[in-house]
Amino acid sequence: MITLTVAILILILGYIFYGRYIERIFGADSKRPTPAITMPDGIDYIPMSWPKIFLIQFLNIAGLGPIFGAVAGAMWGPVAYIWIVIGSVFGGAVHDYFSGMLSIQHKGLSITEIVGIYMGNGVKQFMRGFTVFLMILVGAVFVIGPAKILSGLFPHFATMTFWIIAVFVYYIMATLLPIDKIIGRIYPIFGFALFFMAISLFVSLYFQGLKIPELTPDTLRNFHSGGEKFPVFPMLFITIACGAISGFHSTQSPMMARCITNEMHGRRVFYGAMITEGLVAMIWATISMSFFGGVEELNAIMNEHQGNAAWVVNEISNSLLGKFGGFLALLGVVAAPITSGDTAFRSARLIVADFLKLRQSPLVNRLLISIPLFAAGYLITKINFDIIWRYFAWSNQTLATIVLWTITVYLVSNGKNFRITLIPALFMTAVITTYLFFSPEGFSLNKQISYTIGFSATLVTGFVFWAFSRRLRKQKNHVT
Repeated sequence: MITLTVAILILILGYIFYGRYIERIFGADSKRPTPAITMPDGIDYIPMSWPKIFLIQFLNIAGLGPIFGAVAGAMWGPVAYIWIVIGSVFGGAVHDYFSGMLSIQHKGLSITEIVGIYMGNGVKQFMRGFTVFLMILVGAVFVIGPAKILSGLFPHFATMTFWIIAVFVYYIMATLLPIDKIIGRIYPIFGFALFFMAISLFVSLYFQGLKIPELTPDTLRNFHSGGEKFPVFPMLFITIACGAISGFHSTQSPMMARCITNEMHGRRVFYGAMITEGLVAMIWATISMSFFGGVEELNAIMNEHQGNAAWVVNEISNSLLGKFGGFLALLGVVAAPITSGDTAFRSARLIVADFLKLRQSPLVNRLLISIPLFAAGYLITKINFDIIWRYFAWSNQTLATIVLWTITVYLVSNGKNFRITLIPALFMTAVITTYLFFSPEGFSLNKQISYTIGFSATLVTGFVFWAFSRRLRKQKNHVT
């Protein structure tokens, strides 16, 4: 319990102190009007209260990530605690905060356009295609998962195809309607329920007397049953994404940037939602390591059920929380991913609209963009789910890395402390490069070669950035 308590305290203190430091670096100004005030359009730019935006942002970025990712990440043992805490405070929350605040600064632009402003036109064009594809991938992933569960729960009612179509119908409505009509009304409720579920499970830890693992020199090792195929680096840092840092979040923050009415609310909404997600991931990782008797037992259960984290979530929720837990489990594995999938398609629509400079007030413009997106998403649902998920995981962390480098360039260009994102950017560069060469869905090279390539690529990237920042400083000195 000591490790868990310390980890939770670090997350909370990180929000209070480091979050405030990040806010000062950005220079948030309560007197500066936001796009929600200056550019209201009744569709995407709609002023909302910060508590509502916080709950929407939390549910947008959460989905299955802090639950399923934490359950799978717990297979590595207590070392997962370190990544969740450090990743959330110094990586994910900073990434999410600047994604949202830079969007506010640039009239609510999508992350692809923001990347283009600071990284150049070539990177912008790549990001447009890459990010839209990732959003369609996310939408497809979060259609298949819930549809599969619903078809299993109601086998005599309808087929999986029916549930896929039903989820898509909802997605179309949530993507096309004004953000305050569906998302603004039901998301705060689901967001609160998802967080309440985690808190209820946390409280049950004390009353059920479960043995909570501690992080000690003896437990600071790889517990994964497939240790050789799944080394801590880089596999853990790809598996636990939404509970630490996730590129998907950078596509969601601009949506809330179009609704926020005061820049000083940014830390609560963007930094705070990520820290809250870190708390949820911490709770789920802990319960997963404790409920079945230990980390080895968790590995055995996950192997027995072919890595089906949904089964683990359902078993834990029903056992610890009873019938109410069963309802919350259903919410966690069905409603949560659906409410991330719809905002993925909505984000894709906004990215394409920004690219085409197509106003979204007219319904016909929204339909012109959305119909091809949903058609592509439906076709992707026909691909094997496991294949989609593996490529989504790497693409997600690749997007996070690109966004971290974008923020770093912004900071150095404006004479601000760029080290706050330089270090996470370098680390994530090493993660995604090593994973690309090591993983089965990548080049499947051995660990030593993959590590060498990964760290060499990181050094080269660091040198390129150093040369860029040095040239930029010289130009500024020349001008002055």
